[in-house]
Amino acid sequence: MSPTVVGTPRIINPLRQFARSMFIQTESTPNEDSLKFIPGHPVMGTGSAEFTDTRSALASPLAIRLMGIEGVKSVFFGPDFVTVSKVSDNRWNLMKPEIYSTLMEFFTSKQQLFRSEEERNQAGPQDTRILDTDSETVAMIKELLETRVRPAIMEDGGDIEYRGFEDGTVKVKLKGSCRGCDSSTVTLKNGIENMMRHYIPEVERVEQILDQEEEIALDEFSKFEARLEKTQKKGDSPMAQYMSP
Repeated sequence: MSPTVVGTPRIINPLRQFARSMFIQTESTPNEDSLKFIPGHPVMGTGSAEFTDTRSALASPLAIRLMGIEGVKSVFFGPDFVTVSKVSDNRWNLMKPEIYSTLMEFFTSKQQLFRSEEERNQAGPQDTRILDTDSETVAMIKELLETRVRPAIMEDGGDIEYRGFEDGTVKVKLKGSCRGCDSSTVTLKNGIENMMRHYIPEVERVEQILDQEEEIALDEFSKFEARLEKTQKKGDSPMAQYMSP
Protein backbone atom coordinates (compact mmCIF):
# COMPACT_ATOMS: atom_id res chain seq x y z
CA MET A 1 0.00 0.00 0.00
CA SER A 2 1.54 3.26 -1.10
CA PRO A 3 1.62 6.13 1.36
CA THR A 4 -0.82 9.03 0.88
CA VAL A 5 0.90 12.29 0.19
CA VAL A 6 -0.80 15.23 1.86
CA GLY A 7 0.16 18.57 0.37
CA THR A 8 -0.63 22.14 1.31
CA PRO A 9 -3.87 23.17 -0.41
CA ARG A 10 -3.34 25.77 -3.12
CA ILE A 11 -4.97 29.07 -2.28
CA ILE A 12 -6.36 30.80 -5.32
CA ASN A 13 -6.62 34.57 -5.21
CA PRO A 14 -10.11 35.44 -6.52
CA LEU A 15 -8.96 38.91 -7.56
CA ARG A 16 -6.23 37.40 -9.73
CA GLN A 17 -8.76 35.10 -11.37
CA PHE A 18 -11.06 38.07 -11.99
CA ALA A 19 -8.19 40.12 -13.44
CA ARG A 20 -7.34 37.34 -15.88
CA SER A 21 -10.93 37.17 -17.10
CA MET A 22 -11.28 40.95 -17.33
CA PHE A 23 -10.67 42.50 -20.71
CA ILE A 24 -10.93 46.26 -21.13
CA GLN A 25 -11.84 47.38 -24.63
CA THR A 26 -11.30 50.83 -26.08
CA GLU A 27 -13.38 52.66 -28.65
CA SER A 28 -12.50 55.84 -30.47
CA THR A 29 -14.88 58.80 -30.33
CA PRO A 30 -15.52 61.74 -32.69
CA ASN A 31 -13.21 63.70 -30.40
CA GLU A 32 -9.60 62.57 -30.99
CA ASP A 33 -8.68 63.74 -27.48
CA SER A 34 -11.22 61.38 -25.85
CA LEU A 35 -11.20 57.58 -25.60
CA LYS A 36 -13.99 55.30 -24.42
CA PHE A 37 -12.85 52.46 -22.11
CA ILE A 38 -15.27 49.53 -21.70
CA PRO A 39 -14.47 47.21 -18.74
CA GLY A 40 -17.13 44.64 -19.64
CA HIS A 41 -19.41 45.21 -16.65
CA PRO A 42 -21.49 48.10 -15.25
CA VAL A 43 -19.81 51.35 -14.26
CA MET A 44 -22.60 53.76 -13.27
CA GLY A 45 -25.30 51.23 -14.15
CA THR A 46 -27.76 54.04 -14.79
CA GLY A 47 -27.06 57.69 -15.40
CA SER A 48 -23.68 59.37 -15.82
CA ALA A 49 -21.18 61.56 -13.99
CA GLU A 50 -18.48 63.93 -15.22
CA PHE A 51 -15.34 65.17 -13.46
CA THR A 52 -13.51 68.12 -14.99
CA ASP A 53 -11.15 68.94 -12.14
CA THR A 54 -9.54 67.41 -9.06
CA ARG A 55 -12.07 68.95 -6.70
CA SER A 56 -15.07 67.30 -8.34
CA ALA A 57 -13.16 64.02 -8.70
CA LEU A 58 -12.76 63.71 -4.92
CA ALA A 59 -16.25 62.17 -4.82
CA SER A 60 -14.98 59.05 -6.62
CA PRO A 61 -11.86 56.99 -5.79
CA LEU A 62 -11.56 55.95 -9.44
CA ALA A 63 -12.03 59.45 -10.83
CA ILE A 64 -9.36 60.95 -8.56
CA ARG A 65 -6.86 58.26 -9.59
CA LEU A 66 -7.50 58.81 -13.28
CA MET A 67 -7.26 62.60 -12.89
CA GLY A 68 -3.85 62.05 -11.28
CA ILE A 69 -2.46 60.56 -14.49
CA GLU A 70 -0.34 63.05 -16.41
CA GLY A 71 -2.22 64.50 -19.36
CA VAL A 72 -5.75 63.55 -18.22
CA LYS A 73 -8.07 66.54 -18.59
CA SER A 74 -11.44 65.07 -17.57
CA VAL A 75 -13.16 61.79 -16.71
CA PHE A 76 -16.70 60.72 -17.58
CA PHE A 77 -18.62 57.71 -16.22
CA GLY A 78 -21.35 56.20 -18.37
CA PRO A 79 -23.62 53.21 -17.61
CA ASP A 80 -21.00 50.68 -18.74
CA PHE A 81 -17.98 52.73 -19.85
CA VAL A 82 -15.42 55.31 -18.77
CA THR A 83 -14.45 58.13 -21.12
CA VAL A 84 -11.07 59.73 -20.51
CA SER A 85 -10.22 63.04 -22.20
CA LYS A 86 -6.65 64.26 -22.48
CA VAL A 87 -4.76 67.47 -23.05
CA SER A 88 -4.12 67.75 -26.81
CA ASP A 89 -0.33 67.81 -26.50
CA ASN A 90 -0.18 64.41 -24.78
CA ARG A 91 -0.07 61.11 -26.69
CA TRP A 92 -2.44 58.19 -26.11
CA ASN A 93 0.25 55.54 -26.59
CA LEU A 94 2.07 56.93 -23.54
CA MET A 95 -1.05 57.38 -21.42
CA LYS A 96 -3.07 54.24 -22.15
CA PRO A 97 -0.92 51.74 -20.19
CA GLU A 98 -1.39 53.68 -16.94
CA ILE A 99 -5.11 54.19 -17.62
CA TYR A 100 -5.54 50.45 -18.28
CA SER A 101 -3.63 49.63 -15.09
CA THR A 102 -5.69 52.05 -12.99
CA LEU A 103 -9.00 50.73 -14.33
CA MET A 104 -7.94 47.09 -13.91
CA GLU A 105 -6.75 47.61 -10.35
CA PHE A 106 -9.88 49.48 -9.35
CA PHE A 107 -12.45 47.08 -10.80
CA THR A 108 -10.65 43.95 -9.55
CA SER A 109 -10.60 45.39 -6.03
CA LYS A 110 -14.42 45.63 -6.07
CA GLN A 111 -14.34 49.13 -4.58
CA GLN A 112 -17.36 51.40 -4.60
CA LEU A 113 -17.38 53.90 -7.45
CA PHE A 114 -18.30 56.75 -5.08
CA ARG A 115 -17.36 57.43 -1.49
CA SER A 116 -21.01 57.65 -0.46
CA GLU A 117 -24.47 57.17 -1.93
CA GLU A 118 -25.13 60.88 -1.44
CA GLU A 119 -22.13 61.83 -3.60
CA ARG A 120 -23.27 59.37 -6.26
CA ASN A 121 -26.74 60.93 -6.38
CA GLN A 122 -25.24 64.42 -6.61
CA ALA A 123 -22.90 63.39 -9.44
CA GLY A 124 -25.58 61.79 -11.60
CA PRO A 125 -27.79 63.91 -13.87
CA GLN A 126 -31.23 64.90 -12.63
CA ASP A 127 -31.91 67.13 -15.60
CA THR A 128 -34.43 64.97 -17.49
CA ARG A 129 -36.54 64.02 -14.48
CA ILE A 130 -40.01 65.32 -15.28
CA LEU A 131 -41.34 67.59 -12.52
CA ASP A 132 -44.92 68.49 -11.62
CA THR A 133 -44.09 72.11 -12.45
CA ASP A 134 -42.90 71.31 -16.00
CA SER A 135 -45.06 72.42 -18.91
CA GLU A 136 -46.19 69.89 -21.50
CA THR A 137 -43.54 71.20 -23.90
CA VAL A 138 -40.70 70.89 -21.36
CA ALA A 139 -41.86 67.39 -20.42
CA MET A 140 -41.76 66.35 -24.11
CA ILE A 141 -38.27 67.87 -24.51
CA LYS A 142 -36.97 65.97 -21.48
CA GLU A 143 -38.52 62.72 -22.69
CA LEU A 144 -36.92 63.07 -26.13
CA LEU A 145 -33.53 63.84 -24.60
CA GLU A 146 -33.74 60.86 -22.26
CA THR A 147 -35.12 58.25 -24.68
CA ARG A 148 -33.78 59.27 -28.11
CA VAL A 149 -30.84 61.67 -27.80
CA ARG A 150 -28.94 60.53 -24.70
CA PRO A 151 -28.53 56.85 -25.78
CA ALA A 152 -27.14 57.93 -29.18
CA ILE A 153 -24.64 60.38 -27.66
CA MET A 154 -23.51 57.82 -25.08
CA GLU A 155 -22.54 55.53 -27.95
CA ASP A 156 -19.82 58.12 -28.69
CA GLY A 157 -18.70 58.28 -25.06
CA GLY A 158 -20.55 61.45 -24.13
CA ASP A 159 -23.79 62.74 -22.66
CA ILE A 160 -26.19 65.66 -22.91
CA GLU A 161 -27.66 67.69 -20.08
CA TYR A 162 -30.88 69.72 -20.25
CA ARG A 163 -30.35 73.32 -19.08
CA GLY A 164 -33.66 74.99 -19.88
CA PHE A 165 -36.21 76.10 -22.47
CA GLU A 166 -36.87 79.76 -23.19
CA ASP A 167 -38.33 81.68 -26.15
CA GLY A 168 -38.28 78.63 -28.43
CA THR A 169 -34.67 77.75 -27.56
CA VAL A 170 -33.68 74.48 -25.87
CA LYS A 171 -30.48 74.99 -23.88
CA VAL A 172 -28.25 71.95 -23.42
CA LYS A 173 -24.79 71.09 -22.16
CA LEU A 174 -22.63 68.50 -23.93
CA LYS A 175 -20.41 66.33 -21.71
CA GLY A 176 -17.78 63.62 -21.93
CA SER A 177 -16.20 63.14 -25.37
CA CYS A 178 -18.68 65.65 -26.82
CA ARG A 179 -17.24 68.45 -24.71
CA GLY A 180 -15.14 70.66 -26.98
CA CYS A 181 -15.55 68.32 -29.96
CA ASP A 182 -15.51 69.99 -33.39
CA SER A 183 -18.42 67.86 -34.58
CA SER A 184 -20.64 68.83 -31.63
CA THR A 185 -22.07 71.82 -33.52
CA VAL A 186 -23.04 69.56 -36.40
CA THR A 187 -24.57 67.09 -33.94
CA LEU A 188 -26.63 69.85 -32.36
CA LYS A 189 -27.89 71.42 -35.56
CA ASN A 190 -28.27 68.46 -37.93
CA GLY A 191 -29.30 65.89 -35.36
CA ILE A 192 -30.79 67.13 -32.11
CA GLU A 193 -32.29 70.40 -33.36
CA ASN A 194 -33.94 68.79 -36.39
CA MET A 195 -35.41 66.02 -34.24
CA MET A 196 -36.74 68.47 -31.65
CA ARG A 197 -38.33 70.71 -34.28
CA HIS A 198 -39.91 67.69 -35.97
CA TYR A 199 -41.60 66.33 -32.84
CA ILE A 200 -42.16 69.57 -30.90
CA PRO A 201 -43.39 72.57 -32.96
CA GLU A 202 -42.67 74.98 -30.07
CA VAL A 203 -38.92 74.32 -30.43
CA GLU A 204 -37.17 76.69 -32.85
CA ARG A 205 -33.52 75.98 -32.08
CA VAL A 206 -31.12 74.08 -29.80
CA GLU A 207 -28.25 75.99 -28.21
CA GLN A 208 -25.19 74.70 -26.39
CA ILE A 209 -24.33 76.27 -23.04
CA LEU A 210 -20.61 76.68 -22.39
CA ASP A 211 -18.87 76.70 -19.03
CA GLN A 212 -16.87 79.79 -18.13
CA GLU A 213 -13.56 78.02 -18.83
CA GLU A 214 -14.82 76.89 -22.24
CA GLU A 215 -15.92 80.44 -23.13
CA ILE A 216 -12.47 81.73 -22.14
CA ALA A 217 -10.74 79.03 -24.21
CA LEU A 218 -12.96 79.78 -27.22
CA ASP A 219 -12.29 83.51 -26.89
CA GLU A 220 -8.53 82.95 -26.66
CA PHE A 221 -8.63 80.69 -29.73
CA SER A 222 -10.51 83.37 -31.71
CA LYS A 223 -7.90 85.95 -30.71
CA PHE A 224 -5.11 83.56 -31.76
CA GLU A 225 -6.74 83.00 -35.16
CA ALA A 226 -7.09 86.77 -35.65
CA ARG A 227 -3.40 87.34 -34.78
CA LEU A 228 -2.36 84.52 -37.13
CA GLU A 229 -4.42 85.93 -39.98
CA LYS A 230 -2.96 89.40 -39.39
CA THR A 231 0.58 87.99 -39.38
CA GLN A 232 -0.04 86.12 -42.62
CA LYS A 233 -1.34 89.27 -44.30
CA LYS A 234 1.75 91.18 -43.20
CA GLY A 235 3.94 88.40 -44.50
CA ASP A 236 2.20 88.34 -47.87
CA SER A 237 2.31 92.07 -48.55
CA PRO A 238 6.07 92.34 -49.32
CA MET A 239 5.78 89.49 -51.82
CA ALA A 240 2.75 90.92 -53.57
CA GLN A 241 4.82 93.53 -55.43
CA TYR A 242 7.03 90.82 -56.95
CA MET A 243 4.11 88.59 -57.92
CA SER A 244 2.08 91.26 -59.71
CA PRO A 245 2.33 91.27 -63.54
